[in-house]
Amino acid sequence: MYLYGRNSTEENAIICRTVTVGSQLYSNGSNAIRMLQVSWHPYSDTHMGILSSDSVFRLFDLSSDLLLPEQEYYLQPVEPGRSRNVTSICPVDFSFGGDHLWDRFSVFVLYTDGSLYILCPVVPFGSFYKWESILEIYSDAHTFGLKSANSTAVSNSNLAISWLEATFPELANPEAEGGDLSMLRAHPYALFDASISLQGPLRTVCHGGDENLAVRVAECEGRAVSFLYNLVSKDSILVTAWSGGQLQIDALADEIQPVWNLDSPPRLRVDPNDQVLGLAMICESIEGELPIVKLDQPLDHTFWLGHPPPLLRLAIVDLALPRETDSGSLIMLFADPLMPERLFSLHEGGIDSIVLHFLPFTNQTRGKDETMRTPSVHPILSTCQGENPVQSPLCGFVSLSDSFGYSWIVGVTVCQECVVLEMKTWNLLLPLHVDMDKSISLQEQKERDVPDIISKELLLGPKAILLPQAQPNLRSVAADSIEGRQTLHQYFKLFHENYVEYAHKVHFEIKHHGPQLKRIIDDQHARLVGAQRNLQKVEDKQSSLEERIDRATQLHNFLEQRLQRLRSLPGVHKKPLSRAEREFKSELEHFSGVELDALHSSIDALAARLRRHTQSPKGNLSNQQRQMSGKKNLAHDVHISQLKSSLEKLSLVNSENSKRVKIVESALKSQESSRF
Repeated sequence: MYLYGRNSTEENAIICRTVTVGSQLYSNGSNAIRMLQVSWHPYSDTHMGILSSDSVFRLFDLSSDLLLPEQEYYLQPVEPGRSRNVTSICPVDFSFGGDHLWDRFSVFVLYTDGSLYILCPVVPFGSFYKWESILEIYSDAHTFGLKSANSTAVSNSNLAISWLEATFPELANPEAEGGDLSMLRAHPYALFDASISLQGPLRTVCHGGDENLAVRVAECEGRAVSFLYNLVSKDSILVTAWSGGQLQIDALADEIQPVWNLDSPPRLRVDPNDQVLGLAMICESIEGELPIVKLDQPLDHTFWLGHPPPLLRLAIVDLALPRETDSGSLIMLFADPLMPERLFSLHEGGIDSIVLHFLPFTNQTRGKDETMRTPSVHPILSTCQGENPVQSPLCGFVSLSDSFGYSWIVGVTVCQECVVLEMKTWNLLLPLHVDMDKSISLQEQKERDVPDIISKELLLGPKAILLPQAQPNLRSVAADSIEGRQTLHQYFKLFHENYVEYAHKVHFEIKHHGPQLKRIIDDQHARLVGAQRNLQKVEDKQSSLEERIDRATQLHNFLEQRLQRLRSLPGVHKKPLSRAEREFKSELEHFSGVELDALHSSIDALAARLRRHTQSPKGNLSNQQRQMSGKKNLAHDVHISQLKSSLEKLSLVNSENSKRVKIVESALKSQESSRF
């Protein structure tokens, strides 16, 4: 659909021109080939990649031909050591690589059983790349490939170098091209005697020991339904969604290198001048058992040997989706354009946000030694009310970014309703400061939260225009002729669509960003005045603070001297009691607390009874004689003798108790003296 330059307006309605891509392939009869995934190429404005149900990946150039693909790759995966089944040969999704070494020339293909394969190198004809990026991988091939002691590494690096020099001729002759090279244009090229290898399936890296090297078995439920590649600084993150509601998050543990299958020539389509217009090739996996890949292996054992890069498992996230159908859930994945650590998942229950907190290679380059942390999942939009989903779930989703540093998500329902949500990206990266002493209105909070970010699109300038191929006799064509007018009109249209659109964006940016910048500057000035006022208060209180510090220092010195005096006391350095001494001490404490009081009370009672008997012996005796006058004198004498013997025994007990009391008192006095 052409939104600019090829539309018309009729009764306040914009009518856009639409064209069909690959109508002969995908819309021919009832047995049409189904499109599984369609995606624009990140390094070309006119190239579109399509993965279809016939296991073919096609790359179309919409600026030259809408019917025939520019490149065709027939995918034929072969599993080593296992028989092929239906799920292992049915692709389901693909994704282009990011701006990192050979990842920018890679295509990741996901199959229904969860296995991942890589096509490298795949380059759209006429796409643009940075000179520094191409020079980096070109130097890497010379340094680690040609100087390797392994013949396989030397052969693979030679193929890669020859492909780079043919695709980007400026690498071989930078002086001949002249000028300051900032962008390189990919020329149409393909090796005449080799086809690109289908690298895979990618396996999980081994941490040591003898581990099973079978093809990676799915740890999630159901079948793989979608795939997402996301580059976060130094980490290449691969996310696989399963119909059971799980997300499998992995990271590439090694770099990707291009691999070709020799003696498998591609089929080329050329023009009369022998210029390559299109190509088609069969991409097969390299048969044979792959060696064990471990994290502690040196580069010489893995680099440029044609082995697919291993995967480092980061996490498995369960979205806990409602299971309404037997076929499972359909999940689509999208990356946040401003915050690469965050990705969005669209499913029958709504939209969820998944934020990655652990990036192994990025943390390693930054000097951070962090433990593995699980990702955080936050629901953004829910289409389920209770246990039953809404009748109109989302059928489309896109993630956008604006010039103020905000990311937005736009969803479309089956009822032709549009949902727009604003995501506060910076609140997840920076801590939110809240002043508890001052209440801020909602409008002021929104104005303060808007960061001063200029659009990256404007900073990069207008996009590079892909000029149409000029005819050989263009110089001899007159400007007022039909051919000249057509050519000039075509050039004028290209420049008009590119630079006029860029000028409109600049005008919109300056018009809408100016007041916001003024508010930000005023807020900064207000904060500066407040900071100066606080500094003045600190200067005024500095003298009192210094006095308080002096008093605290003096008190500290006094307490130190007192502590030294207490440490010099004799009781501080006494030896600890032995076990026998501790037992004797406990007995003394028990005796002094309980038994000593009982002895004192018993002695007092006996002494009182003794005094009563000794003070009135005659009166008691006469009373007894009068009371017992009728009894015999013998019984009276026996009773008197018993009383005397009892008194003697009491006197003996009293004397012994007195001795014991004196011993206990002396022991207590010695114990108290030893304490001081």
